[in-house]
Amino acid sequence: MHSDIDAIYKKMRELEDQLEHYLDDLSDKFKYQFQNGRVKFDQAVAQEHRRSRVSLLQYIASARLMHIITAPVIYAMVIPLALLDITLALYQQICFRAYGVPIVPRWQYMIVDRNQLSYLNLVEKFNCIYCSYGNSVVAYAREVLARTEQYWCPIKHAQKLRDAHERYMEFSEFGDAENYREDLNRARDKLKQQDQ
Repeated sequence: MHSDIDAIYKKMRELEDQLEHYLDDLSDKFKYQFQNGRVKFDQAVAQEHRRSRVSLLQYIASARLMHIITAPVIYAMVIPLALLDITLALYQQICFRAYGVPIVPRWQYMIVDRNQLSYLNLVEKFNCIYCSYGNSVVAYAREVLARTEQYWCPIKHAQKLRDAHERYMEFSEFGDAENYREDLNRARDKLKQQDQ
């Protein structure tokens, strides 16, 4: 049974690799490249982007009233997100160091680049920074919690998870008391040996 699961898991990884290559090809299609951590478009494309930008006044004037009313509620979420971001860093420095678990490199999850698109106006760029930060913090938190779960409770659930993290497939089977202690030690050893 484990070999069947391993084979399916391997196919999933291969499909993810194919998707990654496809996404890489899109940079050719839209004529951009990364240079020194920034996105650089071909000059003609960059000019077209600037022409496509909706002015700030036009954007605000055409905004729906409901968007304007709810904006403060949306932006207020930055407070719990920032608090989560800070506490994750403290948590790792204290707990992960104590258990020998590799620290999750925050920078690998903080992807904020859509604000470099010149076809976005100031408000749209701000919104993109906000959403990028929020989703980055959640992705970072997910990896921190996945490592915590791998260390303390690497057991699959009885119910199917909607979107399991990458480490989950290697967890011990639900109800497998016979192999649990061995699986726990294996999961902890693998986590500690992880190359970050």
